[in-house]
Amino acid sequence: SYDEEGLKTNRKDYEGLMKYKELKMMEDRIRAIREQCGDELDIIVENHCRTDLSSAIKVGEICDKYNIYFYEEVVNPMKTKQMALVREKIRTPLAAGERIFGRWNYANFFEDNSIQVIQPDLATCGGLSEAKKICDMAHAYDIKVQGHVAGSPISLAAALQLEAAIPNFCIHEHHLVNQMEDVRASCVYDYQPVNGRFKVPDLPGLGQDVRQETIDNLTIQHVCVDQRKYVKP
Repeated sequence: SYDEEGLKTNRKDYEGLMKYKELKMMEDRIRAIREQCGDELDIIVENHCRTDLSSAIKVGEICDKYNIYFYEEVVNPMKTKQMALVREKIRTPLAAGERIFGRWNYANFFEDNSIQVIQPDLATCGGLSEAKKICDMAHAYDIKVQGHVAGSPISLAAALQLEAAIPNFCIHEHHLVNQMEDVRASCVYDYQPVNGRFKVPDLPGLGQDVRQETIDNLTIQHVCVDQRKYVKP
């Protein structure tokens, strides 16, 4: 995050009991977005587990004032009791899941209703089959799904396939990574939204293939690294 002067802030400034200055800066920014966009835009607040419990609740209280769509990764996702404590204190829906693995770890959050939007990452949660099971479990608890997509065009295509196959899809994440030119050029097909919407790939498999040049470049880099390991000083 950045301060009023555009300088990168210290993470320590947002741990423990946050100062009024930091809280006011956050609220000023959220208010400015809401006033500029009105009812035409849903706002998502990404915390990325960067605060502790006390600060997470303080930020959540600000979210409540501006009808935030959901508040993401409010605390460490392994601390289910802390997530539930935040949920008790605020009205804004909570989201988490990119660092949660397997349906059994998700189950704890389902049972106490501490999160309302899950964000499984297909590359880490157990793959497509496991992700589908997680999403189906979430549906039984009236929980929505937004796949975590901060990887390659392959992850993007896979997430689109999953989201099209479940009844509790909420919103698709289009991360900055998936807009970088080198990332977009790494695969054959470049799936990008048009007027805020994606078309689900209808090609075989996931609907994506890695370019041969990408594979060749990775092979060359791997060989170079291995060679350096065996070079004597």
